[in-house]
Amino acid sequence: MRQSSVRGPRARGGAPGARGDGDAGTSGSEDGGGNGEDKKDGKGREEGTASKESKEGKGGKKAADGSSRRARAARIARWAALCLAVVILGTAAAGYFYYEHLNGNLKKDPLNLGDKRLDRSAANAAGQRPLNILLLGSDSRNSPENVALGGAREDADRKPLADVQMLVHVSADRSNMSVISVPRDTRVTIPKCTDPEDGKVYRETGRQIINTSLMNGGPGCTVATWEELTGIPVDHFMMIDFAGVVSMADAVGGVPVCVDSNVYDDKSGLRLRKGEQKVKGEQALQWLRTRHGFEDGSDIGRTHAQHMYMNSMVRQLKSGTKLSDPGQLTDLAEAATKALTVDKDLGSVKKLYDLADDIKRVPSGRITMTTMPWISDPQNPDAHVIPKPGDADKLFSLVRNDIALDGKDKKKDDKGAAPGRPASPKGSIAVTVFNGTGTAAQPVVTGRGSDIAAHLVKQGFSKATADSTPRAQADTTLTYAKVSQRADAETLAKALGLPDTAVRMSTAVDGLTLVIGGDWRTGTTYPKAGSADAGDAKDDGKGTGKGSSEDGDKPGDGDKNGEKGKQSDNKAPESSDPLNGNDTSACMKVNSLNRF
Repeated sequence: MRQSSVRGPRARGGAPGARGDGDAGTSGSEDGGGNGEDKKDGKGREEGTASKESKEGKGGKKAADGSSRRARAARIARWAALCLAVVILGTAAAGYFYYEHLNGNLKKDPLNLGDKRLDRSAANAAGQRPLNILLLGSDSRNSPENVALGGAREDADRKPLADVQMLVHVSADRSNMSVISVPRDTRVTIPKCTDPEDGKVYRETGRQIINTSLMNGGPGCTVATWEELTGIPVDHFMMIDFAGVVSMADAVGGVPVCVDSNVYDDKSGLRLRKGEQKVKGEQALQWLRTRHGFEDGSDIGRTHAQHMYMNSMVRQLKSGTKLSDPGQLTDLAEAATKALTVDKDLGSVKKLYDLADDIKRVPSGRITMTTMPWISDPQNPDAHVIPKPGDADKLFSLVRNDIALDGKDKKKDDKGAAPGRPASPKGSIAVTVFNGTGTAAQPVVTGRGSDIAAHLVKQGFSKATADSTPRAQADTTLTYAKVSQRADAETLAKALGLPDTAVRMSTAVDGLTLVIGGDWRTGTTYPKAGSADAGDAKDDGKGTGKGSSEDGDKPGDGDKNGEKGKQSDNKAPESSDPLNGNDTSACMKVNSLNRF
């Protein structure tokens, strides 16, 4: 369903994340310091600063302004916007002007600080692999400029929080791109992480706020947290701070946004008149940080505003109208590289250029922005959220399996995709069953793995065994090690009622491995979408209404057709608020308390 022209508020009274002012973010101290780090450890990572007007070093650049080079710069500028829009564009477009200088601007950190790293996504039949890039916005106040922009001077010495988190998935064939945002106030399990600078080990902590993961050694711990939450392997990360947002918004000449009413948010400082206008510089940062001014004043509305901003920037840069001049390109390159912290494998202009070139074929009409479907956190329903069972699992599964969120993928035909012997007799199919039902949203179901293994034995799969090694996984998966085992995996999946998206190949296993996830807590047949067994947490309006206590079977805000839980098999759930990259009609709904 196409995004509404006005992004409306959620259907419940409370507003997760509305307890603060949007400046300092969520601190781990709310939960008694449960993230296992020393609050007095003021060690910060040197992020550098980016000035609004990066004019240094331009004297020698004009020598390369021949017509062919200008044309090439414009082409690169238009295409490179597709991954973190301006960030990759800036570095790619100006890479040949002063390569080594820009390389020196980039800051680099390890990709993953956890000890349970996922294998890379499997290649398709053509040998192409999807790309998963985690984009992070840091609230670091480690420089005078960041303190001035972010406020809360008392937080200048604390470690930064990751208040903006988006996963960009570029399909293996580069035909489409999907973006998933996770609200900063989401409760998750933060895995064990080791700080690369001092070797400090942060223990695994359950039910922590996701933005605090950045404090446990740096962005590599946030990467590990995303892999734990989604099961999606992350190939790269890019992190930007306050000053970087301001510098790059200036460099591109502003980004078009829209509000449905005059808005003033005294927390962020944003003040705009009704309608469409461009935001740049500090005003762009205010737009991206505003929470109270949009929708119901929660972090969910802020996420929607960020999606609008990113879509607008992509469209503007792809049009090529602003970045045909080498001077503009080099300003943008300076701003982008000074503002960025990236993983070490992405730590050069050449690699950023190659990445931009790799994804240049994705049309903006095949870009889909989404927000992780959520429900209120039972521990703190007015402040925090958790992944919505069923819908969040489905969204993560679609991305994991490289299925476009817009529903426009051609149906994948697996017939003949598994050469080799046919399926073995049931009694010869060995499978190891793990209990992964304990997640950030729900406690473990004791004995679940043993129960399913026993059921399989009764069905004739006499070599099914249970493994008591702890696992935590949002959705159920059946993994096989090599192509010749696919037929056996399909036989087993059919016996349990597992969907095709649950079956995958991975070199991380030796044989058939079944992990019973949080989406299958009862019964011996995998629940169909929307069934009572698909999740036992109460909803709050993002799918079927918070318990529908007053309206009986009346659909909630995310259930427009009245068909609770029923979704297209290969399309993002409506509860994820999908927004198409070509949608120019979207306009942010202003909170009634912030109108003037």
